[in-house]
Amino acid sequence: MSHTTEILLALFVILLAAKLGAELFERLRQPPVVGEILAGVIIGPSMLGLVAPSEFISLLAEIGVIFLLFTVGLGTKPSTIFRVGKTALMVAVLGVVLPLVGGWLLMRIWGATNIRALFVGTALVATSVGITARVLSWLGLVNTIVARIILGAAVIDDILGLLVLSVVASSSTGEINYLKIGTTALLAVAFTAFVALIGARVITRLSPRIETLRIGESPFIVGVVLCLGLAAAVSFIGVAAIIGAFLAGMAMAEASEGNTRVHIQTNAVMEFVVPFFLVNIGMQLQLSVFRDSSLVGLAVAVTLVALATKLIGCGAGAWTLGVKKAAQVGVGMMPRGEVGIVVAQIGLSLTVIDDRLYAVVLFMAVATTLIAPPLLGVLFKEEAAVQNRALEQSASD
Repeated sequence: MSHTTEILLALFVILLAAKLGAELFERLRQPPVVGEILAGVIIGPSMLGLVAPSEFISLLAEIGVIFLLFTVGLGTKPSTIFRVGKTALMVAVLGVVLPLVGGWLLMRIWGATNIRALFVGTALVATSVGITARVLSWLGLVNTIVARIILGAAVIDDILGLLVLSVVASSSTGEINYLKIGTTALLAVAFTAFVALIGARVITRLSPRIETLRIGESPFIVGVVLCLGLAAAVSFIGVAAIIGAFLAGMAMAEASEGNTRVHIQTNAVMEFVVPFFLVNIGMQLQLSVFRDSSLVGLAVAVTLVALATKLIGCGAGAWTLGVKKAAQVGVGMMPRGEVGIVVAQIGLSLTVIDDRLYAVVLFMAVATTLIAPPLLGVLFKEEAAVQNRALEQSASD
């Protein structure tokens, strides 16, 4: 079988499995994202072995989550994020501190070295906002105040997580470059502020000229170019590419408001590429962890700490909104997904953690990603029902 044929077959199996899983969970009235991730577990190396993680699939997965966050950004105006800025900051800070301390403390009690404990704590700091964004999009609740807090906190969380990872990774080599870490933080904050405050206004003013361009579907093409450009720019700084994609969407939010065609085109691309992101997470799960009873106990303990520290920390940051909304924010920040997996891979490459601990962190990343969506569905049940009634009323009118 040629390499091209192998790739095409892998794409066919992944997309088919993802959509079948999503369809099944839709019929069960559960978040389809869970079905897509479980499809990855089933067809991946841990079970059927039909498809294995590869560099190409990982690239498609990255593109998938980039388009997902770009689409979410298109429906999020910068002004709406700024209104919840203080709450989002509190959510992000507490959502970093508690998981870091909780993970470190658990591993120290377990008998791990200080640097290993710090790396596990750092993996717990991460938040995969792509998973929560997918669920909120499915529920039609991206524009709620809770969604805005989660998205704003995720941007801050990513920057703080980057700094924590930089310090921990540097300390594992015996050198901490404070100048580099400080410069990265300053660039990340400045870039985010520039795009949100100035970039959005520039794009809005240029919108009429963009629509007069002679290239086909010019607003959509300009949006995609901006999305990829900002994703590459923030990656160069050291921040996750999805943050750049989200900022690109926000910059175009007002310009694309009312442009139904842009949203339809972006959603179509997203529905094609996002399944690769979700299935890839599922394929990372290593069920071999269950062969060792001691590792099973550690994996469950790490997962419970990961869930509890985000729920308590992020929930406390949003406490002024009431118990229910605080719980929604806390659960929305729970998934670790691909971000936790990346931290584990860095720790493995630096030989800070071994294969056994790597498997534990992978289990935690996938488990939190699977647990959060159903909980979000339950917590947002009333809001989703109101949204559905509004849509039905609009359709009847």
